[in-house]
Amino acid sequence: MVTGLMWQNSFDHNSDGSIDYDDKLTYNEIVAMYDTASTAGYDDWRIPTIKEQYSLIIFSGRDISGYEGTDTDGLIPFINTDYFEYAYGDTDAGERLIDVQCATTNIYVSQEVESLVFGVNFADGRIKGYGMQMMGQDKAFNYLLVRGNTAYGLNNFVDNGDKTITDNATGLMWMQNDNDEGVLWQDALSYAENIEFAGFSDWRLPDAKELQSIVDYTRSPATTNSAAIDPLFSCSEIVNEAGETDYPFYWSSTTHGNWTTGYEGAWGAYVSFGRCMGNMSTEGPDDMPPPPPGKSASMSDETNWIDVHGAGAQRSDPKAGDPSEYIDGHGPQGDCVRIYNHVRLVRNIN
Repeated sequence: MVTGLMWQNSFDHNSDGSIDYDDKLTYNEIVAMYDTASTAGYDDWRIPTIKEQYSLIIFSGRDISGYEGTDTDGLIPFINTDYFEYAYGDTDAGERLIDVQCATTNIYVSQEVESLVFGVNFADGRIKGYGMQMMGQDKAFNYLLVRGNTAYGLNNFVDNGDKTITDNATGLMWMQNDNDEGVLWQDALSYAENIEFAGFSDWRLPDAKELQSIVDYTRSPATTNSAAIDPLFSCSEIVNEAGETDYPFYWSSTTHGNWTTGYEGAWGAYVSFGRCMGNMSTEGPDDMPPPPPGKSASMSDETNWIDVHGAGAQRSDPKAGDPSEYIDGHGPQGDCVRIYNHVRLVRNIN
């Protein structure tokens, strides 16, 4: 009722009473079947955009990254299971529990990888670009088709002429410029609480969905030599882990909880407006094809930093700590960890 979108409400696409690997399709199969789908008497179902799919995420979930068990009791997904029939990855079919990547229409092209599918993962609460192949075969994706409100996620920006930008589609006013430096999460909150700008003192740190709403998924460092945002905005430049000129991660006000006790509030969600780097020399499973020959980073002979998740990814990083502890990346894809991130503030128009 908030978005004007109607969704399929179950991942049990073959209607056998079980949600498992057999309900998934490759990306090309999803593209081929969606326009013939008929559910609940409607035949205008479509594959969602990344902004439409992300509208379903809820941050009361707990990220299961690092969980090695198979028992799902006590795990909390990032989707409302009062309304959606959901299951974690099918371990009986060789999947990991975390394999709940829902495909969208948004394709990401970078210099390192020919194409990635942007998807929302309701097991770890993130947006990433996923390779269309995994372990030498076509990757199978979850999906939920959608209908209604074709204008959802389309921005209607107005330059107010005072270094602020209004999005009439969302009722939000944004600062045109960012804060021009990386800060800890708590300092980002303090910055928002103590600033007066353009005659307003009610600026705040955006939540993750608000921040993702201004991503322009048609733009990226590789395709437009820019940040993934409308040119009306200004973005600071940074030097990323591979020594390239790039654009920042931006903190949101959203806490990203983890399944482990005592760890739930330690990380904050951010959105990447530049490359979302990973050290692909790190051992472990991944959703990416191997990097092309000769694509190694400049930091050391032991690192291989590439744009592993794409501009417009939403992940999480520690709210505080020592960045040197993560100098070679974190997790199975060697995800870059930036404890100091930039800030772009927002306020409600009304």
